[in-house]
Amino acid sequence: MAARKKTVARKKKSAQKKASSPRARRESARKKAVKKKSARKKRSARKTARKRARGSADRRVQATDSQTLDRIKHSAKKVHQSILRGSRPDLALPVRALSNVSYSPKRGYLEIGKSTKVRTLSVNTVKNFAQTLRMMSLSKDLVSGNDFATKREAYYISKNWGDAKFDEQMESDTVMDDIEALFSVDQIAREQLRFYPEEHGGSVSGPLLVIDQDSTGEVARIDCRAFGSGAYSVPSSVEQLEFETDADFVLLIETGGMFQRLQSHRFWEAHNCILVEMGGVPTRAVRRFVRRLADEHALPVYAFVDCDPYGIANIYRTIKVGSGSAAHINRFFCVPTAQFLGVTPQDIIDYELPTHPLKDVDTKRARDALKNDPFFKSQPKWQKALEQLVKMGVRAEQQALAMWGLNYVIDEYLPAKLEQTEKFLP
Repeated sequence: MAARKKTVARKKKSAQKKASSPRARRESARKKAVKKKSARKKRSARKTARKRARGSADRRVQATDSQTLDRIKHSAKKVHQSILRGSRPDLALPVRALSNVSYSPKRGYLEIGKSTKVRTLSVNTVKNFAQTLRMMSLSKDLVSGNDFATKREAYYISKNWGDAKFDEQMESDTVMDDIEALFSVDQIAREQLRFYPEEHGGSVSGPLLVIDQDSTGEVARIDCRAFGSGAYSVPSSVEQLEFETDADFVLLIETGGMFQRLQSHRFWEAHNCILVEMGGVPTRAVRRFVRRLADEHALPVYAFVDCDPYGIANIYRTIKVGSGSAAHINRFFCVPTAQFLGVTPQDIIDYELPTHPLKDVDTKRARDALKNDPFFKSQPKWQKALEQLVKMGVRAEQQALAMWGLNYVIDEYLPAKLEQTEKFLP
């Protein structure tokens, strides 16, 4: 034992002597210089990206408004010209069904195919045709007046349309989706048509400065670190926003409770990241918000959700590649670069997490993803993970990590995961 101690002491003394040698000092100085140079380049690249984003924000919104108005007028003009010629007008709408959806790993999202359905004016379609045109007219007025309407408000506005009014909001929502699909080929989404949902946009905390402006043009600089025990809430439309950040990555969190824990303990400060609460399947605004952060600031995006078929095949899949029903606009809202941090089926084993049995609906959802979902069918790692989950017959929530202590997720689980990002599921 004494001999071993002497050997260790001798090696330690030798290492200290070697580290203090001129050659070691030069090597240390060189490494520091390289690190500083790399940091300067990174700061410069981010500064350039921020300038580019600031310079393009107004142009992006103005171009979208102009493009939206032109597209609405063009569609209305075609209908008018058909009537003047004495022919029945029609509208060619993309087929919004899984049979018309494909997934390309190169593009990174579920996209709509070329199949269309033609809606021709007839005795049977006259009401729906009129509703479609009135909804387009409403959109034109909203864009021209720099205003918006919630989906619920649009439904009530139709009560002044006489025989063209909607009986249920589901009808107005369907027509709204059809118009969005019609214009999606020109990169116009529902938000550009000025129809907004009535839903919570999700919470954000961390090193991010959001530059926004109200309808009067007054600018507000919002620091997402300065909300105390609260957090910034993503607005219904995010196209007018600009961002400034030096964060290293974005961490998406499924549940409000877990987001609140990470936020209250300032996890974002220790790991220089932006925390985003999804609250289940994230809203379109949250997805677009994160997509812009990923694109404009080259930020990695990691998802932290429950280990169950819904968390994987609905929540994460929607973030990563979009959904089949919204394939016509997935290219605007999904985040193809996102990766799955956890909780994974293997985490249940490695961390000995408490579980709940899979319900029949869970098993069905997992098997459906393996059999029919274009994304999971193209990902061997995900096929293996889902098959493992089905074989285990259990599911686990992200809060299950509290078994090892309320802050185990902060002190142990997430830091260990973030050291092995190359092992994240795609």
